[in-house]
Amino acid sequence: MEKLLHIRFQALGDPTRLAVVERLLQGPASVSDLAKPHAMALPAFTKHLGVLERAGLIHSKKTGRVRTCFINPPALRSLDRWITDRRAAWDGRLDRLAALTAGDQET
Repeated sequence: MEKLLHIRFQALGDPTRLAVVERLLQGPASVSDLAKPHAMALPAFTKHLGVLERAGLIHSKKTGRVRTCFINPPALRSLDRWITDRRAAWDGRLDRLAALTAGDQET
């Protein structure tokens, strides 16, 4: 599971791929529509889509000559769950640190 999380975060670490995921959160889109806002050749752009697909963040379906991309909600939920768990752990640590430093200030 940790390796898959690493792959997913790495995929989202690129601004183009993050923008694609942000766009797909609004709904499915064709590859050509997704590529429009990005100043790169279509083959380079489709490599980004391949990274997102291999990471399991998106999937696509071809109908005729049009390939449509979709977000993969369970993959995003797994990232959200990981972040939420880490946030809870860090909140607990920070609360303990605050309590310790408050005790030091009283002496």
